[in-house]
Amino acid sequence: MDEFFKISARGSSVRTEVIAGLTTFLTMAYVVAVNPAMLQLVGMSFNAALTATCFGAAIMTLIMGLVANRPVALATGMGLNAVVVYSICLGTGVDWRVAMACVLLEGLVILLLVAFGLREAILNAIPTSLQHAIGIGIGLFIAFIGLKGGGLIVDSSASLITMGSIRQPVAVVSILSIVLAIGFTVLKVRGALMWSILISTIVGIPLGVTVLPTDWNFGLDFSAFAAPIQTTPEGTIAILQVFLEPVLLMFVFSMIMSDFFDTIGTVFAVGEKAGFAEHNGRIIGLRKILVVDSIAAAVGGWIGASSITSYAESTAGAAAGARTGLSNVVVAICFVLCAFLAPIIGMISSSATCGALVVVGYLMMSSIADIDWKDPAMAIPSFLTIAGIPMTYSITDGIGFGFIFYCFVMFAMGRFKEVHPLMWGTSAAFLVAFFMI
Repeated sequence: MDEFFKISARGSSVRTEVIAGLTTFLTMAYVVAVNPAMLQLVGMSFNAALTATCFGAAIMTLIMGLVANRPVALATGMGLNAVVVYSICLGTGVDWRVAMACVLLEGLVILLLVAFGLREAILNAIPTSLQHAIGIGIGLFIAFIGLKGGGLIVDSSASLITMGSIRQPVAVVSILSIVLAIGFTVLKVRGALMWSILISTIVGIPLGVTVLPTDWNFGLDFSAFAAPIQTTPEGTIAILQVFLEPVLLMFVFSMIMSDFFDTIGTVFAVGEKAGFAEHNGRIIGLRKILVVDSIAAAVGGWIGASSITSYAESTAGAAAGARTGLSNVVVAICFVLCAFLAPIIGMISSSATCGALVVVGYLMMSSIADIDWKDPAMAIPSFLTIAGIPMTYSITDGIGFGFIFYCFVMFAMGRFKEVHPLMWGTSAAFLVAFFMI
């Protein structure tokens, strides 16, 4: 096992990989409860959605670990699933099987882009400063998600967001999780983030934040599998209906843009923390990672889980010491168990994971010194990327801002010849996508 995963060679240990894998899983376990609940809104059986979510995440996370040997976990992307549920199904009124056919097509197109080397070429064309900015922006985004989910940041009609009341039980548990995560981290406790999540979950029980399970009946249901070729209530094959309604093809394009650049941002972020990103920004073993991620999107559509993608929460595992695909094996096992033990996993609240996400955000800020702040052509796009990702609540939109203004600033400074042609093309694609919103 050590030789296969190169555990010792990468300065890790089996114990560290197991703890890191559990940490990654705990920070992304919310998908087990949230994704089925969202898909239930459009007519899917909760058990079918649960089975698809758990097995889809388990299969693709395991494949990433065995094929790419990198600690990048995968599961249904919540941003992409929001497009499926609210924009495609509820927005256009089509059956959920048709939406899954759109996801399948999105994944197949991205897989073709990887096969022709375009996805990897675009990633390698991104300036180093901008690559670091993407990772930092995702760090702030993850911290923001943690604080918002923990009730420490709430909506405000006057200022969009404001600080929540720390007297609320949800906020109390969130503050405890932050204290524990930071305290364990600075004291160099092994499994610091995992312990902060577990202890906060237990403390949340008497406070009513951790909800104890009441229903243990979660049987497996594979009825959502092969959704794109199932017959809709209207009597048509789902995937054929996509080509009969042009607006659905526009959604396919939108999902391609989102999935394409969400993954790029996640790979940069995890790579910097897990040690497979070189100083010049190049990702070691990038092709394998992108191939698995692209296949995952198509698989998600096929089994009815919605688009499966690389999870930025993998940075929590990397921060806990994950360096190999063995941590992915641990995550995959946890997802399989979830198919049977979802009520237990569902006990983990967003308050309990708040501290872990905040610490991950702090750790991902470390590369801010690697950005060339003296060069406006690098500094301005980097700033817009860092600010844009959390402020738009979208990794893709933040990256789009950075790309577009990188090209603009380089053109304004008369340095347009230094811009890689793929950056011009990608920025143009972002402009088109923004006007489609």
